[in-house]
Amino acid sequence: MREHKPAGITIKSARELDWMREAGRVVALAKARLLEAVEPGITTAELDRIAEKEIRDMGAVPSFKGLYGFPATICASVNEEVVHGIPSKRAVKSGEVLKIDVGAIAGGYHADSAFSVGVGEISEATQRLIDDTRESLRLGIERARAGARVGDISAAVQGYGEQRGYGVVRQWVGHGIGRDLHEEPQVPNYGVAGKGPLLREGMALAIEPMLNIGTWETRLLDDGWTVVTADGALSAHFEDTIAITENGADVLTAV
Repeated sequence: MREHKPAGITIKSARELDWMREAGRVVALAKARLLEAVEPGITTAELDRIAEKEIRDMGAVPSFKGLYGFPATICASVNEEVVHGIPSKRAVKSGEVLKIDVGAIAGGYHADSAFSVGVGEISEATQRLIDDTRESLRLGIERARAGARVGDISAAVQGYGEQRGYGVVRQWVGHGIGRDLHEEPQVPNYGVAGKGPLLREGMALAIEPMLNIGTWETRLLDDGWTVVTADGALSAHFEDTIAITENGADVLTAV
């Protein structure tokens, strides 16, 4: 979301991580249901209703609805829209790329995740963008280990994205997560390996690369929420909430 609310670099207890795993399970199941529902002709408002029902039916609460004044359960961003698109009566069309960001609260703890999906038949370039953004997330998560630095995650995402010829979004970043949706540390998608806050066992992070076919630069639309690429080129976004354990990153929101 558009604001960052520092809450300290928090090391979670086993009980707290259990609640975050439950929140992650809810988000994963909501994502699976949304993936099933995406097809040409469905509106982003309909997808929002599906997500809210799924989350509440599982006894959880949407993280985004009402947060900083955001009006919906999901962020739904299409084509050149990078993040924070507001669900509406807009129907998605074959050939478009849709990004859905969704979060849930269980036991007072948040989980946050996003995915990009092609609607109907999409071009090879669009599919590559989706696949490469998903891979950049995997590489970032791979670097999230106790004793590493936030910059190790950032450098992995940036290095892969730029090697593949994409613009790597800089204005919007990942974050710590727990009792608040947005906690310290910030997790940029660009940076220098070996730099930044130290990663420790028990930390929880939301890692979320955003890659653009064109420039990395973005701008905010007049609605005060929707972020688009500055040049109108396509963008993709993936995000998972992870906990750092003695065995590396535990992905809490995996489908």
